[in-house]
Amino acid sequence: MRAVVQRVNGARVEVAGETVGEIVGEGLCALVGVTHDDTPEKAAQLARKLWSVRILQGEKSCSDDGAPLLVISQFTLYGDARKGRRPTWQAAAPGPVAEPLVDEVVAQLRALGAQVGTGRFGADMKVSLTNDGPFTVLLEV
Repeated sequence: MRAVVQRVNGARVEVAGETVGEIVGEGLCALVGVTHDDTPEKAAQLARKLWSVRILQGEKSCSDDGAPLLVISQFTLYGDARKGRRPTWQAAAPGPVAEPLVDEVVAQLRALGAQVGTGRFGADMKVSLTNDGPFTVLLEV
């Protein structure tokens, strides 16, 4: 599993003009990609990492401050554009594999006590955020 994580000061995701997920104030926006060999255990590991990574102001984590997270599925994180001009998506897991694993990341975060907003799997989403820093990291488990 792979996540592009941005420290934000507010973020939201809309589908067809409707806000389906939102966080207010300091927190993290995580775009999560799934590949073929990912497992529920990897989803739990990614959730723990997202909850405890110390990238908020003052080198704090979401668990330290109770900061919220916005988790959005992002199959394009496994796109490969090394050859040609058109990326391939062969490394991205198909929806029936990926969706339950992204849901597992969210469930594990909530089990840890996190406030989590989400996107809508497979939808055409519009993501708005204020990147704080800017600060962006790539996490892989």
